[in-house]
Amino acid sequence: MKLLKQILDFYLNSSIHVALSCYALVRITFYVFHIQYDEPMALFVFFGTIVGYNFVKYDALVRVKRKPVGIQLKIIAVLSFISLILVGYYFFQLKRITQIVSVGIFAITALYTLPFFPNRKNARNWAGVKIYMVAICWVGASLVLPYINAEIPFTANFFIKCIQRFVLVFVLILVFEILDLANDDPHLKTVPQTIGVKKTKILGFSLLVPFWILGILTFTFHDLIINLIMVVTLMLFIFFANTNRSKYYTSFWVESVPIFWWLMIVFL
Repeated sequence: MKLLKQILDFYLNSSIHVALSCYALVRITFYVFHIQYDEPMALFVFFGTIVGYNFVKYDALVRVKRKPVGIQLKIIAVLSFISLILVGYYFFQLKRITQIVSVGIFAITALYTLPFFPNRKNARNWAGVKIYMVAICWVGASLVLPYINAEIPFTANFFIKCIQRFVLVFVLILVFEILDLANDDPHLKTVPQTIGVKKTKILGFSLLVPFWILGILTFTFHDLIINLIMVVTLMLFIFFANTNRSKYYTSFWVESVPIFWWLMIVFL
């Protein structure tokens, strides 16, 4: 049992799980816009997520706090380095416009982590902006990049899907912020810190309703049923979210929502 827990912890701490979630959203983008499976694009996002998230999570830990590097962190560093090489490999297989946009997304990630401006903290610590920056990066990586790499003309449907994807990621982050309320710096002004847990949950419920309704315009009946199942599942996660929940509640179960969504599309 202890070994299984160690494997699970490494799986989560190394950002493989969150990368799989982002990969699942890319596959959903392929499905929604009828794009043939594009392996370089999908794997670029998968390995890029590992690199980006590990950079965000462990940069301050090692560079600023000077915490000793344990065995697990060394293995994660090796995994991140291998992932970085693969990101470079797949990067050069993408269309030029996709490469340019991906560099922009990387710049936002770097801004989120590193203090570029004198006497200013990194964007991760800017009051009230964290949730928007993360959501924008996820929309960019999981929807915009696959779409423009497929060279599809921009339509109203594309912008509707961007709004839907932003809302989905925003709501997922709300659950994280509720659980992290006791540990987050009060100066971050996260949504629960600003309006309270109860109103944050109401906000999450309220956003999921138009998320599903927007799908009526573009999804088939089969897809709407799947989306309804996903919305109800997310509402339950929001409802039962509190500061006493285990870290696995968000880091595994909540981040599994995009994976379950993709699997439902594939198998139902």
